[in-house]
Formats: sequence, C-alpha cells, structure tokens
Amino acid sequence: MRLRPVDLARAAGISTQQVRNYADAGVLPPTPRTDSGYRHFGERHLDALFTYRALARGFGGDAARQVMHAVHEDDVPRALAVLDAGHAELHDQRRSLQEISDALEVIAGQGLDATGPPGSLRIGELAARLGVRTSALRVWEEAGLLAPQRDHATKYRTYDAADIRDARMIRMLRQGGYLLDQIRPVLEGLRESGSGDALREAITQRRAQLTWRATAMLEAAAHLHQYAFRTRSAP
Repeated sequence: MRLRPVDLARAAGISTQQVRNYADAGVLPPTPRTDSGYRHFGERHLDALFTYRALARGFGGDAARQVMHAVHEDDVPRALAVLDAGHAELHDQRRSLQEISDALEVIAGQGLDATGPPGSLRIGELAARLGVRTSALRVWEEAGLLAPQRDHATKYRTYDAADIRDARMIRMLRQGGYLLDQIRPVLEGLRESGSGDALREAITQRRAQLTWRATAMLEAAAHLHQYAFRTRSAP
C-alpha cells in the first residue's frame, strides 16, 4: 500500500506538515523516497502514527517519542520501561490523591472544616495538640502555609479554627511524605471555598482525570502491542 502524506493526515485528523514533522522526528519508521524526492509511506507508517498519537494521549508526547524511538531501534525493553515509569507515576498520583482525601475527611470529622466552631490557641497549645514542636509551626509559617494573627497586647501568635484545620492538614500530609510546596495547593483549595466542599469536588474531578488517563494508557498499550509485536514471537 502506497500512501501520501495527505492520506496519513486525513486518517489521523492532522495536517500534512505534522505528518512530515513526525517522520523527521523518528516517530514514524524510516521513510523511503521516490526518485523525485517524495516520501513513500505505507501501512506500517499509518500504524505507527496511530500508535504514537495513542501513546501521547496516555503517557505524554515526550514519553511517546521515547517509546517509538526505542521500538524503531528494536529495543523493546527500553520502550516497556518508559511505559512502566508512566504507570508508576500514575499510581503515585492516585495514592497521593487518596491521602489528601483521607486527611480532609479526618479533619472535617473533627469539626475543623472552615465552617467549624471558632477557637483560639497559642503556639504552644497548638503544638501540643498536634504533637509537633513549636519550631515546626514556625517553619510552616515561614513557608507561607500558616498565617496566625498576633495578639495586640502580648504579640503572641493566636490560631483560630481555620488555622488549626490547616495545621492539622499540614501535619497529616507531612507524615505522608509531602513537601511543603506540594501542600500549598491543597490548603489553597480549602481556603478558596471556605470549606472542604470545593476540595472534595476537585478530588472527584482529579480522580476522573486519572481514570481517563489510565484508560488512555490501556488503549495505547493495545496499539503498541499490535505495532511492535505482531511480527515477533513470544520468548
């Protein structure tokens, strides 16, 4: 089967220039040229195009290029290693999301959602309640995660209900291995809504996104198996 760039472009819903770019980038297998210099594509190039685009949807463009290069260099183990890394990353994202969800529900169950009862603790009292040192609370404050008020007379830090909620969230996520920069967007989700509802909705949406990506990965793996292994026998 002889195919023109426009034939591949129409099949994939992209431009002919994009097809040429893919060929130049090694996403497609080596492309012979006619005596007049035109590229000569075939069915395998079409399969490669569909495979790459499926990989890009599930694993991202950079990983997709790495996989296609490895396959075209007959290095299937390297291609599979890239896929394994993508699945491991997705698994870590799922686990982190569940930890955030669990921490939120524990805190909400303790009556410390943003709409919870008012309260006021000093730094030593809050540290004792959380089981951390006062120095940890100061570090979190320096990182911009906490912003306690100051008593006008004594200048002591005072933590209200929202501060206590945030501090408990920080402590739980720190115990889960989260870095301070990773905790910041979680707290912002709580503060923007004034309650945990917006963050719960964000968690639900993020779970849906991860499910979509897992499905895209599965589809990509099917394309890759067909493309890379149809002429191979099992070891």
